[in-house]
Amino acid sequence: MIFVVGHTAVDHICSVSHLPGPNASASVFDRTIAFGGGAANIAVGIALLKGKVSLVSAVGGDFADSEYDKRMKELGINQQFFIEPAKHTATAFMFTDPEKNQMTYFEWGASTLFATENAPSLPFVHMATADPVFNLKVARQKTGFASFDPGQDLHRYTAAHLEEMFQYIDLLIANHHEYAGMCTTLGIDREKLISRVPMAIETRGGEGCILCNNGKEIFIPAIKVNCLDPTGAGDAFRAGFLTSYAAGYSLEDSCRIGSVTASFVVETQGCQTGLPDWGSLVRRYEDTTGQFPSHGPART
Repeated sequence: MIFVVGHTAVDHICSVSHLPGPNASASVFDRTIAFGGGAANIAVGIALLKGKVSLVSAVGGDFADSEYDKRMKELGINQQFFIEPAKHTATAFMFTDPEKNQMTYFEWGASTLFATENAPSLPFVHMATADPVFNLKVARQKTGFASFDPGQDLHRYTAAHLEEMFQYIDLLIANHHEYAGMCTTLGIDREKLISRVPMAIETRGGEGCILCNNGKEIFIPAIKVNCLDPTGAGDAFRAGFLTSYAAGYSLEDSCRIGSVTASFVVETQGCQTGLPDWGSLVRRYEDTTGQFPSHGPART
């Protein structure tokens, strides 16, 4: 079982003329309302790839019996939810310009519950965007593999939060902007940051990702497809990586599987719309990357 900790949200995804500065405006060309939340996106991706997954999240009084709730239950996602009936489920507002640059505003809603709830002890856990204090509680109590992704909640983490988190995790995964942000918060360079964790993955959008393990860096290229919307690509990468790594695939092969998984999502609008099943993933892997790899014993 893979446990994913973090937000469940409703996404408002907008295509805009440009990303304006302060006291300015932009035109919205298109708007889509979709299922989202970093942790929930990852959990849905894992479930579609036939991985066993449990989502530790917070939802509002509007979630029960909603289409999103029904979708998760259809996929067999185990819901370990904190519920705040008086609030609505978290909402993200995402704006993407023609050059695929993106800006996000996030309303926490029911996710404020993370600050006060008790954290479970988990054997194979990925900590996605969520309250720093709650994620640290999870990290302290983990009983097996743990990966951490500060995501767009990075601005909530202090240097002390990050320093302690690095003591517990096996893998740090973030994009290049977030790596730069963590370096600024900690006052160190990228090499020093990576040296503080056993394994690290740095995603670089359409370029691919860099896997850092035992002092060695391996570049994994992205799969070239027509990119309609980059929203959710990182979550899809994590879903593919976690599913395959938990199943016993190597770090490098899991990164390649993650890259292939992400390639499906950028072809559509919405974080979960284009997520593949395992068969589609394998076919695209063999069409673009080579023979699909074998794996060792499962890690969960």
